[in-house]
Amino acid sequence: MNHAAQPFLQCASGPPPTYQVLKEEHEVEVLGVPPTPGPAPTVISIRSEVSVPDHVVWSLFNTVFLNIFCLGFVAFAYSVKSRDRKMVGDMIGAQSYASTAKCLNICALVFSLLVFVGLIILTVVMASMAGMPYHPPGY
Repeated sequence: MNHAAQPFLQCASGPPPTYQVLKEEHEVEVLGVPPTPGPAPTVISIRSEVSVPDHVVWSLFNTVFLNIFCLGFVAFAYSVKSRDRKMVGDMIGAQSYASTAKCLNICALVFSLLVFVGLIILTVVMASMAGMPYHPPGY
């Protein structure tokens, strides 16, 4: 056997070393009973952030570019109201105003697209009629 390993084995096989009991540990053992609980713990409930889109950017775009029947402006007003309600903490009111703004934005977009498509069709029809020779009735 290796001589360097012998002292280690002798020390490990001997009696365990004695430890001095600290005063604080002894006092805890003497008391035995845990101290009476103090006031109830404070519970802080943190609300999960509910994301309510306010559609301000979409409403602003509709106000500037697609303001048919002033729907874009009205949608922008509802979007700002939705953002105000969200800042106050009224998520139900913010959601209500946001859904109204969304509906108005969709209506403004659909009406604007219909008007633009109608103008394109009208332009194409007028251009095709301008290229036709005019024949008076009964010619």
